Amino acid sequence: MTVTKTADHEATLQQIYALAAAGCDIVRCTCNEPEAAEGLARIMPRSPVPIVADIHHQYRRALEALEAGVHCLRLNPGNIRNPEHIKLVAREAKDRNVPIRIGVNGGSLHPDLYKKYGGKVTPEAMVESALDEIRYFDDVGFDLIKISVKASSVPLMIEAYRQLAEVTDYPLHLGVTEAGPPPIGTLKATAGMATLLAEGIGDTIRYSLTADPVEEAKAGRQLLETLGLRERKNIDLISCPSCGRAEVDVVTIANDAMKAFGEREIPLQVAVMGCVVNGPGEARDADLGIAAGNKRGHLFVKGQNVMVVPEDEMVDTLVEWAEFIHEHGADAALEKAATTKDAAKRAAEEDRARNLNDRGDDANGTESVIAEIRRGH
Repeated sequence: MTVTKTADHEATLQQIYALAAAGCDIVRCTCNEPEAAEGLARIMPRSPVPIVADIHHQYRRALEALEAGVHCLRLNPGNIRNPEHIKLVAREAKDRNVPIRIGVNGGSLHPDLYKKYGGKVTPEAMVESALDEIRYFDDVGFDLIKISVKASSVPLMIEAYRQLAEVTDYPLHLGVTEAGPPPIGTLKATAGMATLLAEGIGDTIRYSLTADPVEEAKAGRQLLETLGLRERKNIDLISCPSCGRAEVDVVTIANDAMKAFGEREIPLQVAVMGCVVNGPGEARDADLGIAAGNKRGHLFVKGQNVMVVPEDEMVDTLVEWAEFIHEHGADAALEKAATTKDAAKRAAEEDRARNLNDRGDDANGTESVIAEIRRGH
């Protein structure tokens, strides 16, 4: 959702384009005043993505947003409480074939529902609010509906969506409202939405973070890519958590790699491993990776060692080979390394043997600790 004043259409358009570039497919803009509706009229012809107008207390703003040509409305049942006003908006939306999201929010339920459910927000109260609103739309034959039942409590939000999915087939929009700033806000939102998406519940999502909305779009894209619900756009960097065998600062190398790849659209899985003992094996499914050993980096493609590079060239080499694989494919990369593969494999075996000889299989000393525990028994 944009955070600019919608009336400032140029600033809002700049933010919409930034969100679209970050992977956002739908953008919501507030329509809280007549000037905002005028801003939407100027935004619509130039927007690269569909626009949802966010309507709160005043139904007239919804009618104005429809006149402006928005692609969708979001209505909060707890705020627009006059059934006739809701039905009027629904009729106008129906005439234009514009969908409406029923946006139930745990913080703004109808007072009657608070009373009915003991003065607190419950999943049942949120679902009932959504179903009440649907009935108003049914009265005018309007069914272009999607629904959200957001709450700032993750368990509450999860249970509300589960119950809603049991009683309706309408599309569901997921979110943890007022999640807060990153990283805790990102964790809360991910916990709620990932749980539901893994259960097959949810059609669209939004991260509600106290942050630049571009961070919301990036988080959403990464979540969907991680769950396999969206084609990967950027690299998926996997890295080991480090251990006693690590011969480099894995945290620094991994962070440097993320910075080096930046926003390059290279949809590969890339591994950064701290040693050659388990690194290539654990990351054998990665498209490309590098493991440290004896002050050098062992580069591997699809689990096969292909070359050895100095430690300070590890990150640059990763980026170079990732670009090559993205353009030409892994088979071409292995063919490119035909003259260096054998030497690279021997070097990796040497460093693996040296590492095990120096540190042993139990590099973190776990077995000695266990032995002390057993002696205490």
